[in-house]
Amino acid sequence: MPDALIYTQAAGLSQRGTILLSMGATASMAWWPTDFIEALADAGYRVISFDQRDTGRSTHSAPGMPPYDVPDLVEDVIGILDAYEVSSAHLMGMSLGGLVSQIAALKHPERVATITLFAAEPLNNTYDGEGIPAEMMEHFGGIGTLDWTSRKDVTRFLLRIAELSTASSRRFDREAALDRIGRELDQTSDIRAAFNHAMLQGKIDPSLDAKDIIQPTLIIHGEADPLISVAAANKTSELVQNAELVVLEDVGHEFTPAEVPPILKAIVGFIENATKEHA
Repeated sequence: MPDALIYTQAAGLSQRGTILLSMGATASMAWWPTDFIEALADAGYRVISFDQRDTGRSTHSAPGMPPYDVPDLVEDVIGILDAYEVSSAHLMGMSLGGLVSQIAALKHPERVATITLFAAEPLNNTYDGEGIPAEMMEHFGGIGTLDWTSRKDVTRFLLRIAELSTASSRRFDREAALDRIGRELDQTSDIRAAFNHAMLQGKIDPSLDAKDIIQPTLIIHGEADPLISVAAANKTSELVQNAELVVLEDVGHEFTPAEVPPILKAIVGFIENATKEHA
């Protein structure tokens, strides 16, 4: 397929290195809390975020079967590093972005200094996740009848996804979700294209396995994640030899302003320790 145009943003100077943030399925860079990016930049890192294909201001394809697959998303990450002339970066991936980061670490080990996996499943052929909860699948069933021309209706649809992704043990931060959804809709010409990610075939080389990752790896997961259970994080921790696991209480499949302090502390400390050990 033709090369995609990937929209990126960079913040900070690379005094301590570069961190590349890879978001999950259907999500643009708007999902990364602004405070998180600013804090990483203040800590001395150049922070690059980007819109995945079919999200934000990157290349969109027509709703339906997308003309790309997960390996193309991996090469997008490497292409971004090339464009910024970054020889090796710290990758942080959420959900699908975590899968992409694992594959990048295996296929391009010289380009990946560390990886941080947040709310992600392990790259492993024998791991069988619980699958998407029935309530979420039922909600997705409304995609076909949704009026995509109505910002109000689309906002309501996306807000429900955010609510279903929240830990049941905590109050749903409606205001933070609406702010993020508003920025998402402002930055895309066709939000419907983002749901092409649900149709990815996942054509991944079966020989690739998380157990072969050699880079220092940080695994962060919400204890109450209703979409990808914490069992996934435990499995990744078992597979990857050089891994650290941080489990966040009362956190679901979400990255709201409330998660910024613990995740920031974990990732900055992890990268600093990994850099010292490999200096």
